[in-house]
Amino acid sequence: MTPKTAESSKTTLTDLVLPSETNPLNNLFGGELLARMDRAASISARRHSRRIVVTASVNHVAFNRAVPLGSVVTVEAKVSRAFKSSMEIFIDVWIEDRESGERTKANEAIYTFVAVDETGRPVKVPELLPETDLEKERYAAALRRKQLSLVLAGKMKPQDATELKALFE
Repeated sequence: MTPKTAESSKTTLTDLVLPSETNPLNNLFGGELLARMDRAASISARRHSRRIVVTASVNHVAFNRAVPLGSVVTVEAKVSRAFKSSMEIFIDVWIEDRESGERTKANEAIYTFVAVDETGRPVKVPELLPETDLEKERYAAALRRKQLSLVLAGKMKPQDATELKALFE
């Protein structure tokens, strides 16, 4: 299987925040943003694997800034690391100033998707080749996050989590 770059999985969704998508403070509902991030991450994972993909977990979400009514919101997703059948997708959310057009990072998230066949069985995915410094940083951190998740789930012994141990040695 030919390795792929993170850039080849890049997915950008841009949309306007409408009144029906906001809370009483006129900010985008968190659940609406989660759905947008899930769609972008799904497309990114599918582009990388060229398979059917399913959301395995939402590993991290940071709602750092409110997204006000009328904002142009852009969700950017890229595969940050590919494992055997799973892929970690890193998502950045940007809001655009209505007057200046300046973009500000508002939120971020990390999702995990699994590639499956038509019967729902996991299938192998291509390796990821990070190119930029940010892609390399996210790639390395993805293995630590995966090991931590496995340790917390009781699927890996702490002493076997070599990447995590390296942080403390």
